[in-house]
Amino acid sequence: MRMVETQEERPEIMERLHRVGITNLRTVAKINWKGREYTFLPVIEVTIDVPAEKKGIHMSRLVESITEAMSEAVEEEVAKVHSSLEELGKCVIERLEGKHPHRRAEVWIKTHLIIPRTTPASGRTSYEPYDVEVGVIKHEEGSFEKVLRVRVIGNTACPHAMANNNGKTHIQRAIGELEIRAGFDEEIPLEEMIEVVESSFSHPTYTLLKTVDENAVVQGMYRNPKFVEDVAREIFAKAKERFNGKIHVRVVSNESIHKHDVIAETWN
Repeated sequence: MRMVETQEERPEIMERLHRVGITNLRTVAKINWKGREYTFLPVIEVTIDVPAEKKGIHMSRLVESITEAMSEAVEEEVAKVHSSLEELGKCVIERLEGKHPHRRAEVWIKTHLIIPRTTPASGRTSYEPYDVEVGVIKHEEGSFEKVLRVRVIGNTACPHAMANNNGKTHIQRAIGELEIRAGFDEEIPLEEMIEVVESSFSHPTYTLLKTVDENAVVQGMYRNPKFVEDVAREIFAKAKERFNGKIHVRVVSNESIHKHDVIAETWN
């Protein structure tokens, strides 16, 4: 039986669509970065533009392209395995070339990066999760751009309360987000972005803490009180010094003594 390609028909309303594709696709990916293999369970979004005269896209071809790219990343020899999530995203776009003609394409990969940390007093290893997102954008002229985002949880101690309350103050959990938009060939490790954010709080947080570690964290916070504004400025300054690209910083302080939260945000 001959299949009818309804996607190739002319739509009733002739308007170009800039982003059409699939989202919330869950899969597995392995990345070899600097000799260490990482396994990710990412959520992927892949979109392309659709011209005004075309009714739709072949969704199955998008899924096929992603599956092929993931398989390649796992099965190739170590020397040929993708070295980063953005390389994997670019591979997906390149595999789309022959299957689905387009002028513009995007791949977005959301996942978690687990990094081992050493607790501040007992010296134990605590495996810390960080939310990361990588976007790869192919523009109409053929150039590639990448967008890297990290989300890090830390703590702050309020300097205002400390100055007006005989050294006592309130502490709260803060969430720092750093986004960098840059040319595809810029080397910007996600681990370094996470370090920039985490080192800018009053003190890092940990999943595993013994009593001596808890004491060390609290004492460290009290020695380094910061407003949410201080955290945002420090992240921004460190990121500008270390990375090339457009930088966006957003920090939210989940206030402990107020019913509202506090936000500080900046970009270049």
